[in-house]
Amino acid sequence: MINDESWPTRHSSFQHLSFIISKVDFKKLIVVITVISAAIMELIDTSIVNVGLSEMAGNLGVSIEDVAWVVTSYAIANVVIIPMTGFFQRYFGRKNYFMVSIAVFTVASIFCGSAENLETLVAFRFLQGIGGGALLSVSQGILFDSFEIKQRPMASAIFGIGIVLGPTFGPTLGGIIVDNYHWSWMFYINIPFGILALLLSNAFIEKKPDEINIERSKIRVDGIGIALLVGWVAPLQYVLERGVAEDWFDSTTITVLTFVTVICFGLFIWRELATRNPVVDLRVFKNRNLAIGTFLIVVIGFGLFGTVFMYPLFAQRITGYTATMTGMLLIPGAGFTLFIFPMVGKMISKGVPPRLLVFFGYIMFFIFCMMMARLNADAFPMMFITALMVRGVALAMTNIPLINSSVSTLSPQQLPMGIAVTNMFRQIGGAMGIAVINTFIHNRTAQHRTDLVANIVAGQPLTDERISAMTNGMIARGVNAFDAQQLALANLDGIVSKQALMLSYLDSFQLVALFFVLSLPMILLIEKRKVDKETMKAAAEAH
Repeated sequence: MINDESWPTRHSSFQHLSFIISKVDFKKLIVVITVISAAIMELIDTSIVNVGLSEMAGNLGVSIEDVAWVVTSYAIANVVIIPMTGFFQRYFGRKNYFMVSIAVFTVASIFCGSAENLETLVAFRFLQGIGGGALLSVSQGILFDSFEIKQRPMASAIFGIGIVLGPTFGPTLGGIIVDNYHWSWMFYINIPFGILALLLSNAFIEKKPDEINIERSKIRVDGIGIALLVGWVAPLQYVLERGVAEDWFDSTTITVLTFVTVICFGLFIWRELATRNPVVDLRVFKNRNLAIGTFLIVVIGFGLFGTVFMYPLFAQRITGYTATMTGMLLIPGAGFTLFIFPMVGKMISKGVPPRLLVFFGYIMFFIFCMMMARLNADAFPMMFITALMVRGVALAMTNIPLINSSVSTLSPQQLPMGIAVTNMFRQIGGAMGIAVINTFIHNRTAQHRTDLVANIVAGQPLTDERISAMTNGMIARGVNAFDAQQLALANLDGIVSKQALMLSYLDSFQLVALFFVLSLPMILLIEKRKVDKETMKAAAEAH
C-alpha cells in the first residue's frame, strides 16, 4: 500500500496498533469497533451453524440433507448481494444501506431462532444472508474513511483480522452453544450485537456529502443486469452446495440449474459490457492485477473455507473430540493470527512488496495442509494447534497483501467495484472449495473402503485373530456366541469405514495443498506498484 516514512519505526507490531488507536478520537474509535463487529458478525454466521446441523435436524424432524439448506440459503443470498453493494450504496446512501442491512440481519436472526419448521428457518436464513452480505464490503469502506492515508495499511490489517476471526470463531462459538444450550441461540446471540451496532451506527457514522441529497432519478438501475446476476449466481451456488447430496448430474435439478447458470452467465457478461451503467462493471477485469488477484483470492477462499469445513469433521469424526473442544483448538491459531496481522500491516507500510508476502503465505498454507495430511486417529491436541498456528500465519500473509495488490492499480472510480468483486469471489471460492472437497471425500472414501476390504479375507490369520478377539471380548461381557460374532463383524466394518474416511480426509488436505502449489506462478505475474496518497484519498471518497 503506502510507503510513508513518517510511520513510526521503533515500535513492535502491537505498539503500532496502540499508536494508531491513540491518534484516533473516541468517535472514530467507536466507528471502527462498530464496523469491525458488523463484519465479524456476518462472517461468523457463515460457519456457526455447521456444527449444529445434527441438532437442528433432530429438533425439526428432518434429515441432515434437508437441514443443509440452512447453510445453502445463506450462502446463496450472500453471493447474490455482495456484487450489488456498490450500486445500493450509491442509490440509498452508504450509511442508510449499512443500517438497513444491520436491521434486516438482526430481525432475520430473531425469526431464525424462533422457527418451528425447516421452511421458515430456510426463508429467514436467506433474508439474514441478504442483510449480512452487505456488511462486509460496506464495513471495509467505512473503516478506510476512519483512518488517515498513512494509517490505512494498518486499517487493512485490522479489517483482515475480522475476515479471519469470523470463519475461525464460528465453529468455536457454535460448538459451545450446541453442547450447552439450544441451537436457536446460534441466532439469538446476534440480537444484542445487532441492536448495539445499529444504535452506534446511527449516532457515530456520518453521511458523506454525496449521501445527503441523493438524486436517485439520475442513477440508472440496471434491472436486467441484476436479474441476470441472480440468474447465474443463485443456481451456481445451489449446484456447488447441493451437488454431492443430489449426486451431481444424475439429478435433473442439478443438470437444469447448471444449464441455467451457463446461459445466464453468458448473457450477464454481454449485458454488463454493453450497458453504460452496469450493476457490476466487468471492465475492471481489464486490469491485470485485479484479474490475477481475483483468481488467487478464489484459491484463498477455497483453502480457507475448505479447511474450516474439513478440520471440525476430522477432529470430531476421526479423533472423537467434542464440538466445544474442536472449537477451542482453533483459538491459539486465531490468537497467533492477531499477532501477525499488525506485523503484516507494518511490513507493507515499510515498502515490502505485497506479492512477496503472498508468496510466503501460500507456502505456509501448503505446509499447514501437509501437516494435517500426516495426522491420524491418535493425533493429540497440540498437533492440531501447531498446524492451525501455521495456517494463521498463512492467512495473515495472504489476505490483506493480496487485496492490496489486486486493487493497487485500479483508478479511484474502479476501486469500490474492485473490492466488491474480490469479496464476491472469495465467497464463490469458498463454496467451490466445500463442494469440490465434499465430492472428493465421498469418492475417495468409497475407493479406500474398497481397497481396505480387499485385504480383509476370511481364513487369513490376522483377520481371524481380530474377529476372534472381538467375539471373545463380547462373550466375556455376557453376549451369546452367535450375536457376539455378528457384533464383531459389525465392529470390524465400522473400523474399516472410519479408516477409509480418515484416509479420504488426509487426501483432501493434500488436494488443497496442490491447489496452492499450482497457483504460486500466478503470484509472480502481479505488477509491483505502490498506491500513491492521492489515489488512496480519492478511493476513500469513492467508497
